[in-house]
Amino acid sequence: MKEKLNGKVVVITGATSGIGTAAAELFRARGARVVCVARRKSPVFDSVCADVTDAEQVTRAFGEIFEKYGRIDVLVNNAGGGISGSAEDTAPEDAERLFALNFFGALNTVRAVLPHMRSQGGGTIVNISSVAAEFAIPFQSFYSASKAALSSLTAALRNEAAPFGVKVSAVLPGDVKTNFTAARRKFASNPAYGDHAERAVAAMERDERGGMPPEKVAKAIVAVAQRKNPPVKKTVGFKYKLFVALARILPSRLVSYILGKMYG
Repeated sequence: MKEKLNGKVVVITGATSGIGTAAAELFRARGARVVCVARRKSPVFDSVCADVTDAEQVTRAFGEIFEKYGRIDVLVNNAGGGISGSAEDTAPEDAERLFALNFFGALNTVRAVLPHMRSQGGGTIVNISSVAAEFAIPFQSFYSASKAALSSLTAALRNEAAPFGVKVSAVLPGDVKTNFTAARRKFASNPAYGDHAERAVAAMERDERGGMPPEKVAKAIVAVAQRKNPPVKKTVGFKYKLFVALARILPSRLVSYILGKMYG
């Protein structure tokens, strides 16, 4: 059953482009009051500037939002980034920076919003994970790992927050056509890998450029946010749902072999 969004306060991180903007527009079209939390102001939505990797900035931002609106009904953790290259050749500080954004950035907002949702008797948190959380993609290992960590956090937090009326879900998009592809940081792999890394990244980016529009993911996010009993995880895109379902029944060695052929 769907809940009405009229007058609901929806906070979206990273709503200045791509999936975040599409979700913000759809929430607003459904009657919600949308607030964007990002490093720069949104030209079209009410916004509070904060770097999600900075816990103090995030706490202050959510305090401002709660003071202004009196409640926060939905949090969409959308801010994220990507890097590619061999695990061996990715510098620890670059991997840590990615986790700081994709995982700890979401954790910071969760920690900031939960006291407010408890005080008002409930709310909904939607974390934007990825199908890459289900499939460890070669030469994109740290992106996959950060999103897998976010999916695990979602599943644990769902039970922790349930007694307070707070619902927690993850949305797992497949390939989406946004500027995320162009913004990805790429690291050269050493000659031992030959051209495997370049082929893998080229295949991945080709799929992204031909991917689904961000509006399709936005519809899934809004649908999850409106559910009285949302799923733990929702995969977006028919073929990705099929891949995930098959991966659960096929031997893990076969799944790994198929991924190696797709991105090797």
